[in-house]
Amino acid sequence: MRDLVQAFDDLPWLLKVIFALPGLDFLWGIYRLIKGIHKGDNVLILAGIVWIATGWAILWIIDLYTVLVYKKVTVLA
Repeated sequence: MRDLVQAFDDLPWLLKVIFALPGLDFLWGIYRLIKGIHKGDNVLILAGIVWIATGWAILWIIDLYTVLVYKKVTVLA
């Protein structure tokens, strides 16, 4: 699991932006879910589940903004 989290962290900035677009944002939900399981963080696990379920609708905007501004997904992740 740590390898997958590290792979997502090491993605080029442009690929992170593409993954934050609607339709692909569920990948960041999976990232949050796996990172939460790895760290044992229940809040991050819950955020991952919510992102997978509703990220395509509105939460992708948050990911896109944070990737553009901070070069990583939200502060939670």
